[in-house]
Amino acid sequence: MRLIYADYNSQMNSVDVTTFENYILRLDCNKAEDGLKTTPCSQNSLKALAIDEPLEYARLALDGEMQAWVDAIDSLEVW
Repeated sequence: MRLIYADYNSQMNSVDVTTFENYILRLDCNKAEDGLKTTPCSQNSLKALAIDEPLEYARLALDGEMQAWVDAIDSLEVW
């Protein structure tokens, strides 16, 4: 079984994913979010996701599903 965990690094604005085999992957949040079409609501939600659920943030970024997640958040906005 491959076990991994992730932490948000506020000094680097990155998500650091570490495996128990001691491999470390650093995802730069600025680069991961570059080119996304966001609103203030979805931008705040992305930041909260990186801080509160960094492994899910990393999964979305690596699987290329971040824009779909942002679009889903924006569709929930009530005007």
